[in-house]
Amino acid sequence: MGKVKIKRKSTLIDMTAMSDVTVLLLTFFMLTSTFLQKEPTIVYTPSSVSEEKVPVKDLVTILVSSEDKSGKLADPTQVEGKIFLSFAGDSVIPSETLREKVLLYAVDKYNKLHPKNTVTLNADQVNAFKKTNMLGVPFQALPQVLSMETSKRDKFLGELTNPNVGIPINGNKDKNGALNEFQIWMWALANVAQDGRNDKINQLDAEGKNGAEAVRDADILYNSVFQGRAISVKADKDTPFTTIHRVFDNLQTMGLNKFTLMTALKSESAE
Repeated sequence: MGKVKIKRKSTLIDMTAMSDVTVLLLTFFMLTSTFLQKEPTIVYTPSSVSEEKVPVKDLVTILVSSEDKSGKLADPTQVEGKIFLSFAGDSVIPSETLREKVLLYAVDKYNKLHPKNTVTLNADQVNAFKKTNMLGVPFQALPQVLSMETSKRDKFLGELTNPNVGIPINGNKDKNGALNEFQIWMWALANVAQDGRNDKINQLDAEGKNGAEAVRDADILYNSVFQGRAISVKADKDTPFTTIHRVFDNLQTMGLNKFTLMTALKSESAE
Protein backbone atom coordinates (compact mmCIF):
# COMPACT_ATOMS: atom_id res chain seq x y z
CA MET A 1 0.00 0.00 0.00
CA GLY A 2 1.49 3.32 -0.98
CA LYS A 3 2.46 5.93 1.64
CA VAL A 4 0.14 8.87 1.78
CA LYS A 5 2.05 12.13 1.58
CA ILE A 6 0.57 15.03 3.48
CA LYS A 7 0.76 18.21 1.51
CA ARG A 8 2.67 20.85 3.38
CA LYS A 9 1.01 24.20 3.56
CA SER A 10 3.08 27.31 3.00
CA THR A 11 4.13 29.14 6.18
CA LEU A 12 4.71 32.39 4.35
CA ILE A 13 2.49 35.22 5.55
CA ASP A 14 1.94 38.34 3.52
CA MET A 15 2.81 41.22 5.90
CA THR A 16 2.17 43.98 3.38
CA ALA A 17 -1.09 45.07 5.00
CA MET A 18 0.42 44.99 8.49
CA SER A 19 3.40 47.05 7.34
CA ASP A 20 1.12 49.63 5.78
CA VAL A 21 -0.88 49.96 9.00
CA THR A 22 2.33 50.28 11.04
CA VAL A 23 3.63 53.06 8.80
CA LEU A 24 0.30 54.89 8.96
CA LEU A 25 0.22 54.71 12.76
CA LEU A 26 3.82 55.85 13.04
CA THR A 27 3.17 58.78 10.71
CA PHE A 28 0.05 59.74 12.67
CA PHE A 29 1.89 59.78 16.01
CA MET A 30 4.79 61.76 14.55
CA LEU A 31 2.46 64.42 13.14
CA THR A 32 0.25 64.77 16.21
CA SER A 33 2.79 64.45 19.01
CA THR A 34 4.53 67.37 20.71
CA PHE A 35 8.20 67.02 21.51
CA LEU A 36 9.18 67.70 25.09
CA GLN A 37 11.13 70.95 25.12
CA LYS A 38 14.38 71.08 27.04
CA GLU A 39 14.19 73.16 30.23
CA PRO A 40 17.10 74.58 32.27
CA THR A 41 16.07 72.67 35.38
CA ILE A 42 13.82 69.77 36.30
CA VAL A 43 10.61 70.94 37.94
CA TYR A 44 8.24 68.64 39.78
CA THR A 45 4.89 70.41 39.75
CA PRO A 46 2.47 70.04 42.68
CA SER A 47 -0.50 67.70 42.35
CA SER A 48 -4.10 68.78 41.87
CA VAL A 49 -7.42 67.37 40.66
CA SER A 50 -7.76 69.86 37.80
CA GLU A 51 -8.07 68.20 34.37
CA GLU A 52 -7.80 71.41 32.34
CA LYS A 53 -5.16 70.97 29.65
CA VAL A 54 -2.46 73.57 29.08
CA PRO A 55 -2.29 74.67 25.41
CA VAL A 56 0.92 74.13 23.48
CA LYS A 57 0.45 77.21 21.27
CA ASP A 58 0.27 80.88 22.23
CA LEU A 59 1.76 79.87 25.54
CA VAL A 60 3.95 81.95 27.82
CA THR A 61 5.55 79.67 30.38
CA ILE A 62 7.08 81.17 33.51
CA LEU A 63 9.33 78.48 34.96
CA VAL A 64 10.29 78.84 38.62
CA SER A 65 12.92 76.42 39.93
CA SER A 66 13.25 75.15 43.47
CA GLU A 67 16.07 76.49 45.66
CA ASP A 68 19.59 75.25 44.93
CA LYS A 69 20.82 71.93 46.35
CA SER A 70 22.67 73.54 49.23
CA GLY A 71 19.54 75.38 50.27
CA LYS A 72 21.43 78.66 50.16
CA LEU A 73 21.31 81.47 47.67
CA ALA A 74 24.33 82.73 45.78
CA ASP A 75 22.97 86.25 46.13
CA PRO A 76 21.07 86.92 49.39
CA THR A 77 19.21 89.83 47.77
CA GLN A 78 17.52 87.49 45.29
CA VAL A 79 14.38 85.52 46.03
CA GLU A 80 14.59 81.75 46.30
CA GLY A 81 14.18 79.95 43.00
CA LYS A 82 15.29 81.11 39.55
CA ILE A 83 12.88 82.40 36.90
CA PHE A 84 12.97 81.47 33.20
CA LEU A 85 10.64 82.41 30.33
CA SER A 86 9.47 80.53 27.26
CA PHE A 87 7.43 81.98 24.38
CA ALA A 88 5.49 79.74 21.95
CA GLY A 89 3.57 81.13 18.98
CA ASP A 90 1.19 79.58 16.45
CA SER A 91 0.55 79.45 12.71
CA VAL A 92 -0.34 83.16 12.64
CA ILE A 93 2.68 84.35 14.62
CA PRO A 94 5.38 81.64 14.58
CA SER A 95 7.41 81.12 17.75
CA GLU A 96 10.59 82.59 16.27
CA THR A 97 8.78 85.73 15.10
CA LEU A 98 7.12 86.17 18.49
CA ARG A 99 10.41 85.72 20.36
CA GLU A 100 12.21 88.23 18.16
CA LYS A 101 9.53 90.89 18.62
CA VAL A 102 9.42 90.38 22.39
CA LEU A 103 13.22 90.51 22.62
CA LEU A 104 13.53 93.76 20.66
CA TYR A 105 10.78 95.41 22.72
CA ALA A 106 12.32 94.22 25.98
CA VAL A 107 15.88 95.33 25.17
CA ASP A 108 14.66 98.73 23.99
CA LYS A 109 12.66 99.22 27.20
CA TYR A 110 15.60 98.12 29.35
CA ASN A 111 17.96 100.55 27.60
CA LYS A 112 15.54 103.44 28.17
CA LEU A 113 15.34 102.59 31.87
CA HIS A 114 19.12 102.09 32.15
CA PRO A 115 20.74 104.60 29.76
CA LYS A 116 24.15 104.21 31.41
CA ASN A 117 24.18 100.41 31.05
CA THR A 118 22.61 99.74 27.69
CA VAL A 119 22.56 96.32 26.03
CA THR A 120 23.35 95.82 22.34
CA LEU A 121 22.67 92.59 20.46
CA ASN A 122 23.95 91.69 17.01
CA ALA A 123 22.03 89.74 14.37
CA ASP A 124 23.55 86.39 15.37
CA GLN A 125 22.57 86.90 19.01
CA VAL A 126 19.00 87.82 18.07
CA ASN A 127 18.83 84.75 15.85
CA ALA A 128 20.07 82.57 18.73
CA PHE A 129 17.29 83.92 20.97
CA LYS A 130 14.70 83.16 18.29
CA LYS A 131 15.75 79.50 18.31
CA THR A 132 15.98 79.17 22.09
CA ASN A 133 12.97 77.56 23.72
CA MET A 134 13.55 78.88 27.23
CA LEU A 135 15.93 81.48 28.63
CA GLY A 136 16.39 83.29 31.89
CA VAL A 137 19.32 85.63 32.48
CA PRO A 138 19.76 89.31 33.42
CA PHE A 139 19.77 91.69 30.45
CA GLN A 140 23.44 92.48 30.97
CA ALA A 141 24.29 88.80 30.47
CA LEU A 142 22.24 88.39 27.27
CA PRO A 143 25.07 89.16 24.76
CA GLN A 144 27.42 86.68 26.45
CA VAL A 145 24.85 83.89 26.83
CA LEU A 146 23.40 84.25 23.33
CA SER A 147 26.91 84.03 21.86
CA MET A 148 27.45 80.59 23.42
CA GLU A 149 27.02 77.33 21.56
CA THR A 150 23.73 75.63 22.35
CA SER A 151 25.29 72.90 24.50
CA LYS A 152 27.33 75.40 26.52
CA ARG A 153 24.30 77.66 26.93
CA ASP A 154 22.21 74.77 28.25
CA LYS A 155 24.94 73.86 30.73
CA PHE A 156 25.27 77.49 31.82
CA LEU A 157 21.53 77.88 32.45
CA GLY A 158 21.57 74.77 34.60
CA GLU A 159 23.97 76.38 37.08
CA LEU A 160 21.31 77.72 39.43
CA THR A 161 23.85 79.06 41.93
CA ASN A 162 25.28 81.37 39.27
CA PRO A 163 24.10 84.97 39.89
CA ASN A 164 23.85 85.44 36.10
CA VAL A 165 21.21 82.71 35.83
CA GLY A 166 17.57 83.61 36.37
CA ILE A 167 15.57 86.74 35.51
CA PRO A 168 15.82 89.32 38.33
CA ILE A 169 12.55 90.11 40.08
CA ASN A 170 11.56 92.22 43.09
CA GLY A 171 8.46 93.60 44.75
CA ASN A 172 7.99 96.67 42.52
CA LYS A 173 4.31 97.61 42.25
CA ASP A 174 4.66 100.73 40.09
CA LYS A 175 3.67 99.82 36.54
CA ASN A 176 4.76 103.21 35.23
CA GLY A 177 7.98 103.42 37.23
CA ALA A 178 11.28 101.55 37.23
CA LEU A 179 10.15 98.11 36.11
CA ASN A 180 12.21 95.14 37.24
CA GLU A 181 13.57 92.83 34.56
CA PHE A 182 10.80 90.25 34.84
CA GLN A 183 8.23 93.03 34.43
CA ILE A 184 10.09 94.35 31.38
CA TRP A 185 9.71 90.99 29.65
CA MET A 186 6.00 90.82 30.44
CA TRP A 187 5.57 94.46 29.36
CA ALA A 188 7.22 93.58 26.04
CA LEU A 189 4.92 90.60 25.53
CA ALA A 190 1.84 92.71 26.25
CA ASN A 191 2.97 95.36 23.76
CA VAL A 192 3.63 92.81 21.01
CA ALA A 193 0.11 91.44 21.53
CA GLN A 194 -1.43 94.93 21.56
CA ASP A 195 0.48 96.04 18.45
CA GLY A 196 -0.62 92.95 16.57
CA ARG A 197 -4.23 93.63 17.49
CA ASN A 198 -4.00 97.31 16.49
CA ASP A 199 -2.46 96.42 13.12
CA LYS A 200 -5.32 94.02 12.37
CA ILE A 201 -7.95 96.57 13.40
CA ASN A 202 -6.39 99.30 11.23
CA GLN A 203 -6.17 96.95 8.26
CA LEU A 204 -9.81 95.90 8.54
CA ASP A 205 -10.98 99.48 9.12
CA ALA A 206 -9.18 100.49 5.93
CA GLU A 207 -11.15 97.79 4.11
CA GLY A 208 -14.41 99.29 5.39
CA LYS A 209 -15.02 96.67 8.06
CA ASN A 210 -15.49 97.00 11.81
CA GLY A 211 -11.96 96.01 12.79
CA ALA A 212 -12.49 95.93 16.55
CA GLU A 213 -15.50 93.63 16.20
CA ALA A 214 -13.82 91.37 13.64
CA VAL A 215 -10.69 90.62 15.69
CA ARG A 216 -12.39 90.42 19.08
CA ASP A 217 -12.46 86.64 19.16
CA ALA A 218 -9.98 85.89 16.38
CA ASP A 219 -6.94 87.58 17.92
CA ILE A 220 -5.54 84.53 19.70
CA LEU A 221 -2.31 86.08 20.98
CA TYR A 222 -4.07 89.11 22.45
CA ASN A 223 -6.65 86.93 24.17
CA SER A 224 -3.93 84.63 25.46
CA VAL A 225 -2.04 87.49 27.08
CA PHE A 226 -4.83 89.69 28.42
CA GLN A 227 -7.47 87.09 29.18
CA GLY A 228 -5.10 84.60 30.78
CA ARG A 229 -5.76 81.78 28.36
CA ALA A 230 -2.09 80.90 28.01
CA ILE A 231 0.00 82.59 30.67
CA SER A 232 1.20 79.66 32.71
CA VAL A 233 3.35 79.53 35.84
CA LYS A 234 5.24 76.27 36.21
CA ALA A 235 6.84 75.98 39.63
CA ASP A 236 8.43 73.16 41.58
CA LYS A 237 6.37 71.75 44.43
CA ASP A 238 9.23 72.68 46.78
CA THR A 239 9.54 76.26 45.54
CA PRO A 240 8.98 78.63 48.49
CA PHE A 241 5.57 80.30 48.52
CA THR A 242 7.20 83.73 48.82
CA THR A 243 8.70 83.26 45.35
CA ILE A 244 5.44 82.15 43.73
CA HIS A 245 3.53 84.95 45.44
CA ARG A 246 6.03 87.49 44.15
CA VAL A 247 5.62 86.23 40.60
CA PHE A 248 1.84 86.54 40.93
CA ASP A 249 2.19 90.06 42.34
CA ASN A 250 4.41 91.08 39.43
CA LEU A 251 1.95 89.76 36.87
CA GLN A 252 -0.90 91.66 38.51
CA THR A 253 1.20 94.82 38.65
CA MET A 254 1.52 94.59 34.86
CA GLY A 255 -2.25 94.22 34.50
CA LEU A 256 -2.03 90.50 33.73
CA ASN A 257 -4.54 89.33 36.29
CA LYS A 258 -5.46 85.97 34.77
CA PHE A 259 -2.95 83.14 34.59
CA THR A 260 -2.65 79.43 35.27
CA LEU A 261 -0.56 77.48 37.76
CA MET A 262 0.56 74.25 36.11
CA THR A 263 0.05 71.10 38.18
CA ALA A 264 0.28 67.35 37.80
CA LEU A 265 -2.97 65.40 37.84
CA LYS A 266 -3.42 63.70 41.20
CA SER A 267 -4.24 60.01 40.86
CA GLU A 268 -6.77 58.23 43.07
CA SER A 269 -4.03 56.09 44.59
CA ALA A 270 -2.16 59.22 45.67
CA GLU A 271 -5.10 60.58 47.62
